Amino acid sequence: MPDNKDIYLLLEDGTYIKGKSFGFFGDSEGEVVFNTGMTGYTEYLTDPSYRGQILISTYPLIGNYGIPDDTKEELCIKKYIESDEIQVKGFVVSEYCDTPSHWNKQQSLGDWLKRYKIPGIYGIDTRSLTQKLREKGVMLGKIVTKKKQEIGQFSDPNLTNLVNEVSTTEIKIYTPKKIKRTIILYDFGIKLNIIRNFLKRDTKIIRVPWDYDLTKTEYKYDGVFLSPGPGDPKMIAETVSSNILYCINHNIPLFGICLGNQLISLSIGCNTYKLKYGHRSVNQPCINLLNDQCYITSQNHGFAVDDTNLPQNWRVWMKNANDNTCEGIIHTSGRFFSVQFHPEANPGPKDTEFLFDEFIKIL
Repeated sequence: MPDNKDIYLLLEDGTYIKGKSFGFFGDSEGEVVFNTGMTGYTEYLTDPSYRGQILISTYPLIGNYGIPDDTKEELCIKKYIESDEIQVKGFVVSEYCDTPSHWNKQQSLGDWLKRYKIPGIYGIDTRSLTQKLREKGVMLGKIVTKKKQEIGQFSDPNLTNLVNEVSTTEIKIYTPKKIKRTIILYDFGIKLNIIRNFLKRDTKIIRVPWDYDLTKTEYKYDGVFLSPGPGDPKMIAETVSSNILYCINHNIPLFGICLGNQLISLSIGCNTYKLKYGHRSVNQPCINLLNDQCYITSQNHGFAVDDTNLPQNWRVWMKNANDNTCEGIIHTSGRFFSVQFHPEANPGPKDTEFLFDEFIKIL
């Protein structure tokens, strides 16, 4: 059962909102953002790109199908979630369901949050709160168990190296039953469905830490993949750029997703900037400028690429149909490309899963 104790959400503009507790009853702080997906909270909450953030769900009813079990598939990869722990700093919903019903339910959402010591708040007008964030932009916030007169200082997670918190600390190798090619996978905050997508395409994965020196690797590989991840890409760009440029200069196939897209862009001389309230949803329309096709995509990012200074032989590949932001770049050789959205979805549409096949073709 939810605790139903009073718990408070504080925003840096002075907003105080009272709700009821349904997760861990404790204090937390982070950047307050919202996601508009109707389902998929198990995947959202375990997505490392949400590290350091307090997540608001705009869909009113959350928790009705509970949390699935922690079953692991072959190679010890969890089957139904996207990392080994909850990544958010807090979860804010309008209405919480504590009596979930689903064939694969193992526990309630509230119990799951308590297990990882993550506060949950319900009974809040999340649509009004989302409207505030759309008008003013994302804000820093705190979850507190006692109403305090002094708000105090707020900590900005984007000023820290969040990637270092979520990246693997050791090299991990995933070997499918049949091996047709091998990739080096840079883990900046990998979602497990990316690993699943490569494995089902008979691709051996060498998963390495975010600061791994590619020039000194002992492994044989056919290409390099740059994963999604949290935070400001400029926090790690200086360290990562040498590996990215090594790939480009040595004609090694390169594919980046989300943070990977931003890091490639920074490495070749572009800039990145913070979006007012980010793209966090499963219905973002993106246009392929090479063939005018429109894809419905899943996204989770707060920074975007400024494509005005793309160097020679690079072009904008994808554009967001809503706000015209850059959603992907590609080299004229076709051997290096990246996208801002999530082709692995989970949750979300599978429109762009073919991009894994496109990468495999050039290995």
